Amino acid sequence: MKSSPTIAPRPGHILHRFANPGRFLRLASVVQPWLTGVTLVLVVIGLGWGLFIAPEDRFQHDAMRIIYVHVPAAWLASAGYFGLALCSALSLVWRHKLADLAAAEISPVGAAITTLALASGSIWGKPMWGAWWVWDARLTSVLVLFFLYLGHIALVRAFDDPERGQRAGAILALVGVVNLPIIKFSVDWWNTLHQPASITLTGASMDKGILWPLLISMLGFSLGFAALVMARLRAAVMEWRIRSLLLARTREHR
Repeated sequence: MKSSPTIAPRPGHILHRFANPGRFLRLASVVQPWLTGVTLVLVVIGLGWGLFIAPEDRFQHDAMRIIYVHVPAAWLASAGYFGLALCSALSLVWRHKLADLAAAEISPVGAAITTLALASGSIWGKPMWGAWWVWDARLTSVLVLFFLYLGHIALVRAFDDPERGQRAGAILALVGVVNLPIIKFSVDWWNTLHQPASITLTGASMDKGILWPLLISMLGFSLGFAALVMARLRAAVMEWRIRSLLLARTREHR
């Protein structure tokens, strides 16, 4: 007797499976405590090592220690927006409710981390450039990213119909993706004050005593970003389910 051929699951089916709000809540309840714990350990190690043990830079001296906050924040500002755009694309194509909720919860966290990137960059810029702010290509494009986050937050909440707000926010998020390569390559395309990237796919142009705590800090901040979004998303999913139940009961009593 011949066995029936195995049919590979289509991408849409896989996405529908993992986009189930109930399945997400069960998975997040297990993952989030571990994610939060690992985040705290890595951030303490990375910042402690970088701020108090790592050698100072030969030219920037102790002023360079702001990188252990600024670089992870700047990385997550762009990475968070990419996640926002990805959720927006899933929302527009497959109409996943979890993607809508995730996008709405990513944008406030992304706006906060972008604020930290801008603030820490200004703290570093004052002793290096002699000014808190300059209209540099990298700084300006990150400021535009901050306003894109704020625009998404406002649009999602601007309509009485939540679905209209989610659609409008998703379109804005996808249009704003064009700013990400500008942020990344602005120091290569234009003559800017901001230094080029010290970490690339081909290597790193910094001392290993500085590089390792920076990488640990970046990993800790990244996991912290994920943990914070997950916590907000869990609350949003439960709120949505409660609201749906109350709405269903209201309709039954009419």
